[in-house]
Amino acid sequence: MFNRQMKQQGVAPTSRRGFLKLMAGSSAGLVLAMNLPKAVAAEDAAVASLNDAGQFQPNAFVKIGSDNKVRVLIKHLEMGQGTYTGLATLVAEELDADWDQVVSEGAPANTAKYKNLFWGAQGTGGSSAIANSFEQMRVAGATARAMLVSAAAEQWQVPAAQIVVSAGVVSHVGSGRSATFGELADAAARQPVPAYEDLTLKQPKEFKLIGRKVPRKDVGKTDGSAIFTQDIQLEGMLTAMVAHPPRFGAKLNGFDATQAKQVKGVVDVIAIPSGVAVLANDYWSAKQGRDRLQIDWDESQAMQQSSDELMAQYRALADQPGAVARNDGEVSGALAGAATVIEAEFEFPYLAHATMEPMNCVARVDANGCELWNGEQLQTGDQAAVAQLLGLQPEQVAINMLYAGGSFGRRANPHSDYVVETVNIAKAKPGVPIKLVWSREDDTRAGYFRPMYFHKIRGGLDANGKLIGWEQRIVGQSILKGTAFEAFLVKDGIDATSVEGASTLPYAVPNLKVDLHTVEVPVPVQWWRSVGHTHTAFSTEVFMDRVAKATGQDPVALRMGLLKEHPRHQGVLKLAAEKAGWGRDLPEGHALGVAVHESFNSYVAEVAEVSLKPGGGFKVEKVWCAVDCGFAVNPEVIKTQMEGGIGYGLSPALMSAITIDKGAVVQSNFHDYQVLRINEMPEIEVFIVPSAEAPTGVGEPGTPPIAPAVANALYALTGQEFTELPLRLS
Repeated sequence: MFNRQMKQQGVAPTSRRGFLKLMAGSSAGLVLAMNLPKAVAAEDAAVASLNDAGQFQPNAFVKIGSDNKVRVLIKHLEMGQGTYTGLATLVAEELDADWDQVVSEGAPANTAKYKNLFWGAQGTGGSSAIANSFEQMRVAGATARAMLVSAAAEQWQVPAAQIVVSAGVVSHVGSGRSATFGELADAAARQPVPAYEDLTLKQPKEFKLIGRKVPRKDVGKTDGSAIFTQDIQLEGMLTAMVAHPPRFGAKLNGFDATQAKQVKGVVDVIAIPSGVAVLANDYWSAKQGRDRLQIDWDESQAMQQSSDELMAQYRALADQPGAVARNDGEVSGALAGAATVIEAEFEFPYLAHATMEPMNCVARVDANGCELWNGEQLQTGDQAAVAQLLGLQPEQVAINMLYAGGSFGRRANPHSDYVVETVNIAKAKPGVPIKLVWSREDDTRAGYFRPMYFHKIRGGLDANGKLIGWEQRIVGQSILKGTAFEAFLVKDGIDATSVEGASTLPYAVPNLKVDLHTVEVPVPVQWWRSVGHTHTAFSTEVFMDRVAKATGQDPVALRMGLLKEHPRHQGVLKLAAEKAGWGRDLPEGHALGVAVHESFNSYVAEVAEVSLKPGGGFKVEKVWCAVDCGFAVNPEVIKTQMEGGIGYGLSPALMSAITIDKGAVVQSNFHDYQVLRINEMPEIEVFIVPSAEAPTGVGEPGTPPIAPAVANALYALTGQEFTELPLRLS
């Protein structure tokens, strides 16, 4: 619908268009879902109903009760990024609800009803929540509105066309009659569900909520009323902590729990596939018991390498051609004939997700199946993993989605690691709720990491300073190998997440080649906020400033010239540069650096102002950010996500790194795996490019450009080449 409206306004529609299908559900009433990639020719007949709580539920996403509350079921995890606000806005807009009557609730795990329309599975990631739900949630609201109007028209014996809805009140001006949604809920449930083609969604000029700042719906985080996993308390519940192997690849030989069981409050100690679990009446007892375990680890097959040794192997591999991800023109000939060849090598360490809320999960296994309470990010995958472990059907695994205190990809673990760990403990105690708690040290040392990478880039310039050749070689682990995603995201030996941002380089270079070496290392890895773009944006954008210096060109002007076929890149670059006053005189010891990058179909340019400290070191003073993410559903959420992404990206730029010593993680907590503190956060200004394009993601795209922008500012200031993270002045 939005795409059709945008096409009428001269804007090309997105290719990922969903079409509505009305399908009959069970006791929950009508289910609204989207089918991709083609429309459904004939709609199933369906009738809405009152659910068990007496709420009018016209579809899987909307409930309206006699209390006049509009409850919007949100299929995507709220981990601070604003999904409870953005998705509820879409429903409320088309429903013409009053924003104060809208309540957001986490949807249960149900792939058929709540799948991510881009994936076909239920889950949150890839900055896709608004993008995949934009039409779906609007249709859900419009459907409910149409049924409320039909109910009022039937009761008042007036034409539906004469009825208006505004701020949660249904009115007929001619007769002076009006009713709230709650008063009409029972009658609305008896109305036929309108067909998709009979619905008319609003034109953008009619929006009252979409595109405007509205109060957030993820409430209770400042007064303690918000429910996270740690807040769950069930009758008879035990708290579990797990002792994990000290080195990657180590196995359990045996353990002595005598001293652990002497701790008051410890109930049991059991071996599970991932280690040894201590069960207690409370967290502190479980931790003390775990600390007293005597464990014999078999390290004969454990990893013995250290980070430096791995990086040396990566460097050696980079001397040989890898699997080709992109090959335009004839790079070898271009570089051989170039007047000037620029070379650079880049090193990126492992990174931890460092979520404010470490991993945790509550599970209960009984004769009826399994129930989970969790800041749930990958429902379909976790349901399948737990079902396989317990010999159940996925629908026998109920998941209650709670708030998560951050994730940055960690809770969408493709192996369901900490969730399966919880269930392994719970299945040993049938009927007993088990709350697994990971300490900060567990999360830092026993978790999954952003892979370590090495990049090697060679650029060729002709006699006129034109960039005629670009060869980029990447070495690192595959995130997707061995997961359910491998079949469609690893092609011809190329993990798409390893090369994204490099293989999609937008600059006009006639001869361009990107290849990849995928290495096998025992360190567990998975996606980290903005995934491959975390390292490809740094290497490509830092290298572009090297090209600018070698050719005597202004960094912004160089990029603008090479992006003539990419107007949205140019748009954000121009806007950020203008707002930063690019080219203006700066105080002594200050410089500006720029970077522009596309990720998750959103375009972001950032300009960083950096200063040298009198006693040594440097400070990021200010960042100007321009973002083009299509139509801005909630500008305030977009701005906060850009700010948060910049802050998150500054941590590895300035201080964060995971190092391995003989197969073990060196860091353990925030004292040695440091992240950005609030007093280190620069001033940030965010500017949103007005757009009529379909909305795209904002959770991750703010992160990739910040590190190269800072590095480029330092390069301009000192002349030092920065090719490693974290950044260090020589």
